[in-house]
Amino acid sequence: MREVKLTTPLSEKDVRALEVGDRVLLSGQVVTARDRAHRYLVEEAVPGKLPFDLAGGVVYHCGPVTRRRDDGTWELIAAGPTTSARMNAYVGALVERFGVRAIIGKGGMAAGLLKTFGECGAVYLSAVGGAAQSLAAAVERIDGCHKVDEFGAPEGLWLLGVRDFPTVVTMDAHGRSLHDEVEATSGRQLRTFLDTA
Repeated sequence: MREVKLTTPLSEKDVRALEVGDRVLLSGQVVTARDRAHRYLVEEAVPGKLPFDLAGGVVYHCGPVTRRRDDGTWELIAAGPTTSARMNAYVGALVERFGVRAIIGKGGMAAGLLKTFGECGAVYLSAVGGAAQSLAAAVERIDGCHKVDEFGAPEGLWLLGVRDFPTVVTMDAHGRSLHDEVEATSGRQLRTFLDTA
């Protein structure tokens, strides 16, 4: 396990060098997206026609808490991860069509996405749940927002400028999922406990 500092946009080489357990400190821009934004990106948006570029990008499963200042700019209050499994149906298309290199969230994603991650060179990065204000401290600025008026602030696409945003690789481009491994180990330990009880 290593600590790696990466800056967006991420290259395929950057991502394929990562392994489950690596701690990644991300800098650059990440784009938040939850259920409605994923549906919009996959079903309506056209690659190359968005006001931001997802190629080599990082999508953060997050509904940030924001406040509009009197001058019309936005202030970030909290930015904790959303449960990623809700977006299982859309992430494969985001990676394949838009060239997304990393997904940040909590709880992991469907094992079937490991094939897409391996073929395209992408990873899943876990952020600590319940630490929304601490994670917001790694966000230096809000670079912009898209569809916020239409979808509502939590469901909009927020472009966040981050520095050393803390994550851990829990699904890599080599077919490993820490989530699956922990579940399998826990299952074996539970069966052993029940057999000896």
